[in-house]
Amino acid sequence: MHEDLDPRLDLADHVHLLLQEFPAGCSEYLLIQQLKARHSSHIPQLDIKDRLVLFRTHFLLFNALYRLRQRLAELGQSQLHISPTCIRLLPLENAGNAVAEQDSLASYYLNMDNLRNTTEQDVQRLMMSFWSRMQGGDEKQAAIELFELDKSDEQPTLAVIKQRYRQLVSLHHPDRGGSTARLQSINKAMEILNRYYK
Repeated sequence: MHEDLDPRLDLADHVHLLLQEFPAGCSEYLLIQQLKARHSSHIPQLDIKDRLVLFRTHFLLFNALYRLRQRLAELGQSQLHISPTCIRLLPLENAGNAVAEQDSLASYYLNMDNLRNTTEQDVQRLMMSFWSRMQGGDEKQAAIELFELDKSDEQPTLAVIKQRYRQLVSLHHPDRGGSTARLQSINKAMEILNRYYK
């Protein structure tokens, strides 16, 4: 049984402590579960099946992750790899190009107005935007990005896609605390990729 996290520390500190316990990295879902289990007072202790609660929890976590990444880089301690499926502390010498990475996601998550001003309707629109891309000419690329297979230089195979699909379904199934909307997106992406990679 692990001790509760110190409420005097901020969320970035809580995340840093937890990541040190997972040297191989962990998923966003697992990190949220750990924060809740250890009573972090910085994230909502509400059911993440609610779309707006899920968005706010996700936003607060990623805000903390990008703040932690900045802090670690300034201190020259380590590099933080950030993606929903694998969040991991890396030694600086293994960080590669990630050290210089300045992406638009960091700007988005570091601006707290994006949290305060996002309504349930906005979250719904974000989901609809994803679906429009799926149904338009970019459906294959949108599906590849959803499966996070766009970061590799190699063309994915159907076997790799199916393995990734199983991982994502396991991570995001509503029975395990995931979102039904997210699972529907994953199933739709698999249906599309199946057509292209048969």
